[in-house]
Amino acid sequence: MPTRKSYPTDLTDAQWSLIEPFVRASTCGPQDVLHPRREVVNALLYILHTGAQWRYMPHDLPDWQLVYHYFDQWKKDGTWKKLNDTLRIKVRKKAGREAEPTASILDSQSVKTTEEAQTRGYDAGKKVKGRKRHLLVDTLGLLLLVWMTTADVQDRDAAQAVLPMAAQQYPTLQKTWADGAYAGPQVEAVAKESCINVEVVKRSDLDKGFVVQAWRWIVERTFGWLNRERRLSKDYERKEESSEAFIHLGMIRLMLRRLA
Repeated sequence: MPTRKSYPTDLTDAQWSLIEPFVRASTCGPQDVLHPRREVVNALLYILHTGAQWRYMPHDLPDWQLVYHYFDQWKKDGTWKKLNDTLRIKVRKKAGREAEPTASILDSQSVKTTEEAQTRGYDAGKKVKGRKRHLLVDTLGLLLLVWMTTADVQDRDAAQAVLPMAAQQYPTLQKTWADGAYAGPQVEAVAKESCINVEVVKRSDLDKGFVVQAWRWIVERTFGWLNRERRLSKDYERKEESSEAFIHLGMIRLMLRRLA
């Protein structure tokens, strides 16, 4: 446990035991003694939940440059995705599900970016200038795959990239629910090649106001979960890869609270 006064985002001992194997130092150097990896992860969770800028890291946490170094390193070597996938399996088993999913839900969310973003576009439908988060989740709402694009990319075009990746990473996946934006021959063709049945759940013409749509509400709830983290309420990242990493980190924090 850290000797400083704790923050609400700090890891418990049980939560740290789930993360430690993925971020453990292979060699113990001066920086590892001065700033244990647990404190580095605590600092990242603080940034994620509070939405603070890197340079505004509290002084009782490790230096922001060191924390960013590890964030970037674990982003590039795939640590965040590996940890997300491992925790998801544990949550699924705890809920009485099979380790690997057979069904999923696909949707996107357009979010504004800052002027620092290297890539951004304009979503004319949502009237948002920024990026688009394409999420594939299981039937518990847990993240299977995230793919970032500029906001002007159409959902049906994104599906042509997402579905083949999903088929490769999750061979057990058989079915995906999506909204009307994914209808059309392009999606049908790539779905057939990927051996994933895409079922479009359309809103009834009789529906008035807000009506929960079958299966589609699950991924909408996931977007709601992510928006609770202030760093994800808007896309503040310069690079799309960093946006993906923070989404993984947001889901990791959610699953840690469920498991420990």
